[in-house]
Parts: sequence; C-alpha cells; structure tokens
Amino acid sequence: MKRLLHALPLACLLLILWLVLNDSLSTGHLLLGTAIALTLALLAPILRPVRSRLSHPLTALRLAWHVAVDIARSNRDVGRIILLGARVGAHPGFLDIPLRIRDPHGLAALACIVTFTPGTVWSGHDPERNVLTLHVLDLSDPQGLTRIIQDRYERPLMEIFE
Repeated sequence: MKRLLHALPLACLLLILWLVLNDSLSTGHLLLGTAIALTLALLAPILRPVRSRLSHPLTALRLAWHVAVDIARSNRDVGRIILLGARVGAHPGFLDIPLRIRDPHGLAALACIVTFTPGTVWSGHDPERNVLTLHVLDLSDPQGLTRIIQDRYERPLMEIFE
C-alpha cells in the first residue's frame, strides 16, 4: 500500500498526460490511461537504482538564482557575439575542468546547468580522472570559467547531493 501511495503523484501526472494527448475523457481512455499510468508509476523506481535527497533547499534556491542570472548574462554575451561577429573577437575552444563531485545526480545537474547556459556545451566527462570537457564559444578567460564552474556550480551541488 505504501508503494502505491508513493507512486500516486507520478500516476496522476501520467494519466493527465495520457488524457491530454488522446484528447478524450471517454471511459475507455480513463480506464486504459489509469492502468498504464499505475503500471508505469509502480515500475519507475526500478529505473532509478540510486536514490537522491535534496539536503539543503536554501542552497538549491541560491544555486537556481545564480544559474538564472548566468543564463541571462550568457544570452546577452552570445547575442553580442552573433550580432557583432568578428568585431567581438570570440575565441572558441575546449576546456578541461577537474571536478571533485562524484554523485551521479550532482553530475547530471551540472551537465544540465552547463548545457542550459548558451555558449557552453558539455563535451565529455572522464570518470577515471573526473575531468569535465567543455566546448566554449568564447574561451578568452579559461581560469575564470574554471573558477565559475567549480565555485559557483560544483560546490553548491556537492553540498546539496553529497
């Protein structure tokens, strides 16, 4: 019963999604959608063998604020590079950043943050050396970008997930 209660929010979301996609509230769609939603919601925990908990919500909010501000700044900078082109003098390149974070949820969050920020792309991660490889549209200050990734993103993610 406890397992069913934990699966209920996901099942409700899946049922709503089913009904919206089928554009129908018929009895057949309600029954079929409920069966599919409950089955998927009960089987979903198997797909996530490593559990995670949000241990510092204020740190997460602060991180979200920093990410939003950085995305806005990066949008401005990338727009300037695109509009002004060669006059700006962008220097694209790859950057290797040593990481301390090991938690898979923290690494996934870091990948999302880096990918959401215009002008940077997560190009790879070497798990043995724990080195992140980024492609950056303007690599004029590699030490500054490394410091931003490590201090502004990685440190709060370690506090949240490890």
